[in-house]
Amino acid sequence: MLERLTLAAALGLTATLAAAQTFPARPLTLVVPFAAGGPSDAHMRQFAAALGRQLHQPVIIENVGGGAGNIGPARVARSPADGYTIMQHNLGIATAPALYKNLEFNPLTDFDYLGTLVFDPSLMMARSDFPGGNFKEVIAYIKANQDKVTIGTSGPSHLSALLFMEATGTKLTTVPYKGGGPAMNDLVAKHIDLLSNSASIVGPLIKAGKVRAIGVTGRQRVANLPEVPTLDEQGLSGFEMVVWTSMFAPKNLPRPVLERLVAGLQGTLTDPDLVAHFNRTGGQIATREQATPAALQALVRSEVEKWGRVLKNAGIQPE
Repeated sequence: MLERLTLAAALGLTATLAAAQTFPARPLTLVVPFAAGGPSDAHMRQFAAALGRQLHQPVIIENVGGGAGNIGPARVARSPADGYTIMQHNLGIATAPALYKNLEFNPLTDFDYLGTLVFDPSLMMARSDFPGGNFKEVIAYIKANQDKVTIGTSGPSHLSALLFMEATGTKLTTVPYKGGGPAMNDLVAKHIDLLSNSASIVGPLIKAGKVRAIGVTGRQRVANLPEVPTLDEQGLSGFEMVVWTSMFAPKNLPRPVLERLVAGLQGTLTDPDLVAHFNRTGGQIATREQATPAALQALVRSEVEKWGRVLKNAGIQPE
């Protein structure tokens, strides 16, 4: 009996290794944990086409929205670790442990990390007639009038707002919104004073003078607004709030499959169509070093720790 079990296990391992060596032999599913039509969905449709060209197999998008982006990861964590189901997620997967008590996944232990694709910094903006002729004067006004200054919050912009208040030593009045669109409308209409939003969205409004750029929230200036300095270089040392988009898979992929997926991801970094897409939107495409499992693991661990601290210090308790 033992010999039969040993033989069966050996045959099973041989079959698994053979399947891994020929990966991929059929289309892949890319789970996007957000509704169709949003920025993540648009980016991922471009990426899926580029990855398909690398792997010589179609990559099919499956939108698994809901649950503040937590339903998709829970499903992927339970999926077979064969490489045919992969997942896109962003900064939200790292903030989830500090926001939700009963997550059905652990971002630190339940996934194989493939690598990061792109970084999407935001712009901290003010209404067009906000006081202050330069950055120092703007910050001085905010500090002197923090009981009157309002800042919009929605999704990642809430994180920017919390970090901005921590960096400036202020406590502003936050105005929550259900989405970035309504918040931008209110900033343009001068109903709120400040707002952070994706650099890929706000460029035309800044150039038209409908809102005022205060600074880029990442450590690098953005391609579509190169004249706008970062908050870090203007004096808020160390300020960084960037929405990164990375790729994950169920835990314990066979090594040849993991290596093939990582190579495919890295190959997309120079895909002309994908590069052109991110250049248009202001996204900062990752380097090959950032598109690795080790780099993504370090990023997720760092972001879980950072935002856990920021959210706790802001008095936000997990629900």
